[in-house]
Amino acid sequence: MQVIKNYLYNASYQVFVLLIPLITTPYLARVLGPTGVGINAYTNSIIQYFILFGSIGVNLYGNRQIAFVRDDKDKMTKTFYEIFLMRIMTIILAYAAFLIFLVTTSSYHVYYLAQSVSIIAAAFDISWFFMGVENFGVTVLRNLVVKIITLISIFTFVKSFDDLNIYIMILSLSLLIGNVTLFPNLRHYIGKVKFKNLRILQHLKPSMVLFVPQIATQIYLVVNKTMLGSMTSVQSAGYFDQSDKMIKMILAVVTATGTVMLPHVANAFMKGEVEKTKQFLYNSFSFVTSLAVPMMFGIAAVARKFVPLFFTNKFIAVTPLMMIESVVILSIAWSNVLGTQYLLPTNQNTAFTKSVVIGAIVNIVINIPFILFWGALGATLSTVFSEITVAIYQLFVVRHQVDYRKLFADIEKYMLAGITMFIVVFVLDVNLADSWIMLIIEVFIGVVLYVVLLILMRAKIIKDAMEMIRK
Repeated sequence: MQVIKNYLYNASYQVFVLLIPLITTPYLARVLGPTGVGINAYTNSIIQYFILFGSIGVNLYGNRQIAFVRDDKDKMTKTFYEIFLMRIMTIILAYAAFLIFLVTTSSYHVYYLAQSVSIIAAAFDISWFFMGVENFGVTVLRNLVVKIITLISIFTFVKSFDDLNIYIMILSLSLLIGNVTLFPNLRHYIGKVKFKNLRILQHLKPSMVLFVPQIATQIYLVVNKTMLGSMTSVQSAGYFDQSDKMIKMILAVVTATGTVMLPHVANAFMKGEVEKTKQFLYNSFSFVTSLAVPMMFGIAAVARKFVPLFFTNKFIAVTPLMMIESVVILSIAWSNVLGTQYLLPTNQNTAFTKSVVIGAIVNIVINIPFILFWGALGATLSTVFSEITVAIYQLFVVRHQVDYRKLFADIEKYMLAGITMFIVVFVLDVNLADSWIMLIIEVFIGVVLYVVLLILMRAKIIKDAMEMIRK
């Protein structure tokens, strides 16, 4: 039950973090337009590289290390301070590198400076600690007020394209304030530390091991917007960004299991419970597949109606991007389970690193010709190919460790239900009027149809859910 509780906390947090863009996106699409949205997407993609290099893999590494030592308060205290101070030092170096970059670039200076507050915010991000001790409620509750204030601030102060810098500043400050508010809760977990006993640099090398896959991951998360902004236009980057935001919001619900299960599986693995870690894998894989399949088919089915209603007709180019990118919902769901929930907590870092590096290479190689020929559509296609590559490689790596029959149990039922749902909802989407009421009806029919089909086909996930409810 603790794992389920943590999943619900983390899923709620991830969705809530993305809920502000969801609520504000229609408004911002209207007041900032494709150019304003594109400038924000492009400049933010550049800033993410400095945040990435300043963070040096701490989120994954810190989460895992705290999970390893959480039963010993003294060790946990020492580990926290060592990792936290190491990140402070690397963020300072990253910000210095940003200032050098700012001097060498000739455009968007004021926007880059506003975005750079996010680099500072990264230094105070200690969410990895609370994930390691499996306390996900803290991050949800502490950030709730900050996010609400952010939402109010956007609607109050952002009125036109001229307020783009204010909008960026609001988002950056919300990250900083949200991270700082987590610190008071540390007193419940850690004690005093003798700074002379700290060995900060001992964490640098193992953190860097996990940093390599994060570099690769970030490349194919951000490089598309960077390359689109550089090779075509900031408007194309904006179109891709809008599609990507919607897909990532949906993915947050699915991949929330990864953050929850990593410390749980790591703790079980450290105790030598190998079969238990595999059972966690089978259960998680089935669960995320059952969620990812209807989400993938659902967003593709309603994109034609959703885009103009949500973004306005100025962003109609986003429609085919969302339909194509919906495929990554399933591939990322699988790679999240295999990578974050199995390979990392079982110390198979090399295999995990190779998978994301290969994905990044595929993305960059394909990106260049695809963007030149098809712009934002090309970037979307390269994203799909790279994510599928990562999932396939990870499945290949674990082929001798897991039972594929257990891993893919009931997948044919999920796919049949999902495809049937897609056909029905897509026909409705084409024939019903373009309105929010009709869109909501389509989504409702799709959800009910998918669940009913799983019940009729006696999918195990339904039986497990019913047993859980009875308990």
